[in-house]
Amino acid sequence: MTTTVSRASLTNALAAIILLGTATAQSAAPAPDQAILRAAATQKPVLLETLREFVSIETGSRDTEGIQQATALLADKLRALGGELEFVEPDAASTYRMGDTPDAIGRMVRATFKGRGKKSILLIAHLDTVYTKGMLAQQPFRLDGNRAYGLGIADDKQGVAMVVHVVALLKALNFDDYSRLTVLVNSDEEISSPGSRAMLTKAGSEHDAVLSFEASRVDSDKVSLATSGIASVYLDVEGRASHAGGAPERGVNALYELSHQILQMRDLSVPEVGLKLNWTVSQAGTNRNVIPAHASAQADVRVLRVADYDRIESTVRERAKKQLLPEAKVTVVFERRRPPLEATVASRALAKVAQSVYAELGRELVVDDQAEGGGTDAAFAALQTKAPVIERLGLPGFGAHSANSEYVLVDAIEPRLYLATRLIMEAARLP
Repeated sequence: MTTTVSRASLTNALAAIILLGTATAQSAAPAPDQAILRAAATQKPVLLETLREFVSIETGSRDTEGIQQATALLADKLRALGGELEFVEPDAASTYRMGDTPDAIGRMVRATFKGRGKKSILLIAHLDTVYTKGMLAQQPFRLDGNRAYGLGIADDKQGVAMVVHVVALLKALNFDDYSRLTVLVNSDEEISSPGSRAMLTKAGSEHDAVLSFEASRVDSDKVSLATSGIASVYLDVEGRASHAGGAPERGVNALYELSHQILQMRDLSVPEVGLKLNWTVSQAGTNRNVIPAHASAQADVRVLRVADYDRIESTVRERAKKQLLPEAKVTVVFERRRPPLEATVASRALAKVAQSVYAELGRELVVDDQAEGGGTDAAFAALQTKAPVIERLGLPGFGAHSANSEYVLVDAIEPRLYLATRLIMEAARLP
């Protein structure tokens, strides 16, 4: 009997301690800024209308007409908020041309807002989508409960809308404790940013914090500090054609040399550091009875560290020198499509601030410092700066690059506006 009473007493005591601790933690949790909450609530319906406007303009990366229209609309909105506007055309000298780079690359929109503080903050997003012209008629903007659907709505028109309305929130709150707030929106992200990467890198180096508005995830309320780097290897072999039955010895079999090259480069992945090289496409020959004079292959490359680009490119080029057929001509093209974004001490520190801001709303913000496979423009902005760079500050989204299921969560608009706005305020006041 005595033992039972003691255990009951201990259980009650522990319960009391837990309740006291919970109450203390709740009382210690910072309260949300009511002025920002009210302002975010007023922005919600307007942001949805902005989303409708941008989704209703087709902006495939090669659709120059649509991009002109959408960038003009964006410029009007940012100008109305007091921004100094500039259209930035891609510079031929700084454009990084790849195998799929179009002749005409869409322009960028840059808006500058000057304040009275000391810190400069860069907000980035992109207007272009992966969809071809004409698909809008089958997939117009629509609201269905808690979901807003549309082509490119998650990737990344929500990001553009978020940037516009975060700036609008700051203006409504009369907040200008930054020295400079820059908005930079490009139109070539989906084709690996050939014309905007130099501008993004330069802008990143000139600001004290970079916030990127790619979508978060519907299954995890998160921001990201790391993304994968993406590269491609193009292997081209020139041989000599001849009759496969009558005189095969007179030819130089490009398919044999290509096969040799692929086999000797099949083991270049280093999984423990996230370096992956996989051959994915190959072509050779024209007819069954002709020794192939030409053969080609492509490989997909992923890296988690910028330094691994030099490592893997050097290895590929060195291996390619070891030929099976000396008379064949082997050419290697290594395209650095997008660098990785690497988590840093500065980014982790600002992410902790973001977590504390989100906690004001009673929400838990997940900070992901491991790359998930995709790449973003935040990595270009981070290349030449030690400033914090945070990705996925946009709305939770789903179905990017799909034809009929791309959406964002409507009820996330107010908390995500609150998060981004408060984070800018905190970043502007950092020592």
